[in-house]
Amino acid sequence: MDLNLSLVEQRIIGCLLEKQQTTPDQYPLSLNGLTNACNQKSNRDPVLDLSESEVQDGLDSLITKRLVTVDEGLSGRVNKYAHRFCNTEFGSIKVSNQQKAIICLMLVRGAQTPGELRTRSNRLADFSNVTEVESALNDLVEQDYVVKLEREPGKRESRFMHLFGDVDISELKAMNSNAQPAVATSHQSDEVAQLRLEVAELRSELAEIKSHLGL
Repeated sequence: MDLNLSLVEQRIIGCLLEKQQTTPDQYPLSLNGLTNACNQKSNRDPVLDLSESEVQDGLDSLITKRLVTVDEGLSGRVNKYAHRFCNTEFGSIKVSNQQKAIICLMLVRGAQTPGELRTRSNRLADFSNVTEVESALNDLVEQDYVVKLEREPGKRESRFMHLFGDVDISELKAMNSNAQPAVATSHQSDEVAQLRLEVAELRSELAEIKSHLGL
């Protein structure tokens, strides 16, 4: 599954999913409210500084893609925006509340480990343990909504990434796959350099011994 959403479109959808759950009394969102949500300093990666016009351009694109609806304000009321991304009568994406929370977090924060997802999902869904997160992730992987990335060197957990954006996931996986050999090669080079230093020191000591013995 690849909707080829731009970074701004991903952020907009992620914020609409988030605010629908965390502040339902303020949902749907106005352009100003959505811009503030997109530019939040917390729970966002990367942190963005979008103008209202940039967010409006993203909304217009999502409306064209039938992923967002607009409730046009009348008599001075502002327009309000709602998503049609998932779990609506208009969309084909149907997921559980836990899976929806995971997708939302990935749309606003990118690739994350199961442990990170559990820690950050407390306001979006209930996970009793990391195993529940992993189970939800595996279901999303089977539906081609999420991909498991190669574990990075020095990391205990693999990260997972959504497949709704224009990121080249195959390239990212290849980069992660190539990272481990590069570290190993660097480590081997350090060992060789250390051995050469030790050999040089031994030769120097041997030369001193021979000199004292008159050899």
